[in-house]
Amino acid sequence: MTRKEKEKIVLELTEGFKSSDAIVACEYKGLKVIDLETLRQSAREANVKIQVVKNTLATIALKEAGVEGFELKDTNILAWGDDQLNVAKVVSKFAEKNQIFTIKSAYIGGSMEDVAKVEALSKLPSKEELIAMLLQVWKAPIANFTIGLDALRAKKEESA
Repeated sequence: MTRKEKEKIVLELTEGFKSSDAIVACEYKGLKVIDLETLRQSAREANVKIQVVKNTLATIALKEAGVEGFELKDTNILAWGDDQLNVAKVVSKFAEKNQIFTIKSAYIGGSMEDVAKVEALSKLPSKEELIAMLLQVWKAPIANFTIGLDALRAKKEESA
């Protein structure tokens, strides 16, 4: 890899890290290519970027992006995105299915977090799920009212 290619990678990673709200480093050593493609596909669907990068290039990009305390050792695959929940859900769901894939460290909301925080975030409902829950709560009184009116109508028809 030439110096210009490395500089381009660092620049792209720096821009991505600056605009992201969550960055997660995971161990992927030993995964099959088909499993990595599955991970990449689920990341694409959730608007999460995922990439295997040399630790030195990633460390430079992280420092330039203002991320402090993020140490990379051994083999890593980095996942990052604008939505903390999406990033956490993608890596946690994949880690549940593949024992080889493990979450190492995370930078969420401007601070270093442990694996437990990533797993806790992955269990939270997404924005769309919260909106659906709210709509169900709003819809329940109307549905109950119409059921009551229908029962009243049926009762009046019986008595008539």
